[in-house]
Amino acid sequence: MALATLTSVIWGLGFAAGKFGLESFSPAQLTAARFLIACLPVLVVPRPRIAWSSIVLIGATLFTGQFLFMFFAFEHGLPPGLASVTQQMQAFFTVLLAAAFLRDVPTRRQAAGMTLAFAGLALIASSAGGDLKLIGLGLGLIAAFSWAIGNVLVKRAAGTPMFPLVVWCSLVPPLPAWLISAALDTNAGFARAVLDASWRSLGAVVYLGVFATIAAYAAWGYLLQRYSTGAVAPFALVSPCVGVASAALIFGEIPGPLRYAGMALILAGLAVAVVPMGDILPASTRRNAP
Repeated sequence: MALATLTSVIWGLGFAAGKFGLESFSPAQLTAARFLIACLPVLVVPRPRIAWSSIVLIGATLFTGQFLFMFFAFEHGLPPGLASVTQQMQAFFTVLLAAAFLRDVPTRRQAAGMTLAFAGLALIASSAGGDLKLIGLGLGLIAAFSWAIGNVLVKRAAGTPMFPLVVWCSLVPPLPAWLISAALDTNAGFARAVLDASWRSLGAVVYLGVFATIAAYAAWGYLLQRYSTGAVAPFALVSPCVGVASAALIFGEIPGPLRYAGMALILAGLAVAVVPMGDILPASTRRNAP
């Protein structure tokens, strides 16, 4: 429980760290820097026994697509606190993709959770304006969808140790991120951005690479392999709560009532979908739960 909570707290604080990183780096440069640090253990960690094609696909979706789109979403006005909640749509995208490609049909409870979450997303979209642009929200949802694709690919690689998988998949993002940076960042190259970066941005890169990538993904994967999904998944609710709280404390991000309602519906939907009903229902009604 302590490890699951710590992992979710690390991820929740990662949204604020990403915002700090973008003070000195472009989205593509920040993605490249994060995973250059995360892939360093390949020098001593053997490659997991899965095909190179699987490593590339997982790295391209779980890491490259997710974080490139998320950092671009920040650049286009998606606030970190709101991002920490909307990224949890990946749980529902994962359910839909698993149903389509793995024939893992969602339960009635998961369907109810998805309905609540998508209603919350609609409320958030209706509040667009000011600090929230639809393009930023859209990029954030593409990031969540890329994360969901990566989840399904990882599920297909069941039995593969997570730490080596995380490290070796981290080899994938730097090259496409560099290519995008070369095309878009005409004012300063990657090396110049590193030399000119503030200590706060460099600290954010280290945090994202070491803690939010290597430590958190490996720990979460270890927990999923050791314990049932129903026991681990509810702790995912800690991450958006930490993200919202840290964004309010650090950036003064105070959403309006409509946006708070949308975020609450997404979190409620996530709770309905992942919290085991036996933990929240009275004993007399558990046997009738779907």
